[in-house]
Amino acid sequence: MTNRKRIEGIQGYLFLSPALIIFFIFTVLAILFIIFLSFTKFNILNWNMVFVGFQNYIRAFTDPRFHIALFNVLKYAVVVVPIQTLFALLMAIALNAKIKFPTVFRTIFFLPTLTSSAALTIIFMFLFSVNGSLNQILLNLHILKEPISFLTNTKFTLVVIMVMNIWSTIPMYATIYIAGLKDISNEIYEAAEIDGANGFKKFIYLIVPIIAPITVFVVLTGTVGCLQLFDQAYIFSQGSGGPANSTLTVTLAIYQYAFQIPGSMGYASALAVILAMVIFAFALLTRKWQGQGGESS
Repeated sequence: MTNRKRIEGIQGYLFLSPALIIFFIFTVLAILFIIFLSFTKFNILNWNMVFVGFQNYIRAFTDPRFHIALFNVLKYAVVVVPIQTLFALLMAIALNAKIKFPTVFRTIFFLPTLTSSAALTIIFMFLFSVNGSLNQILLNLHILKEPISFLTNTKFTLVVIMVMNIWSTIPMYATIYIAGLKDISNEIYEAAEIDGANGFKKFIYLIVPIIAPITVFVVLTGTVGCLQLFDQAYIFSQGSGGPANSTLTVTLAIYQYAFQIPGSMGYASALAVILAMVIFAFALLTRKWQGQGGESS
């Protein structure tokens, strides 16, 4: 290696050093510290720390609140991810078609993604309230005889958050799909039409296989987002996860144990590690599925 290349390499590392230092302190060290805390009973108020081994992890497997929170986010992901993925793809195909003013339509559809989740939660809480717009519409159409309390009925509380997140995330994933659809040349569509493929067959046998890697990315990011659901559930339930733990999520439970229950920071860290392991395992399964799909194609 010449002196010039060595100097350029040193300069490159010097330019990267601020970002690397920040990443090491606030990411690497933070992760290691959380893992360490998960083996302790730690009181953040007086910094009293006692090593307890695997007791926090054993407690997690017997904690009914954690089980409810994990079941809620899994149920949430099973419903939200397929719906938002399908509708995002359909919206992308519609916006990618030859329509007038495509940029205007894409901008309008993308606006919900630019709105903060806190503002969206408040808006949807108003829409689904007893005196909200949804109840008024259903009453005027004589679908309901009396208004439904969507915000306090445990049958509908999580559903309201599902609807809100599906509506707000579809435009973002549709934009990702549009970028993928742009890479499909017109010659491929023309060849399919010559072979007698109609619109449905082109969608099933042409579009879906070609954009499969994008679908894997959308499913992965969507599932991770669902498992990390916090702000909407926190605002919706005012931090309680209610009513009757119907909106309790894993991240909300971690927050409650860490900052609302004295001496439970170590247990909250163990829950955070378990959630990270679940997300990591799902990411590995998704990657393996994508690799098998690539080999088969």
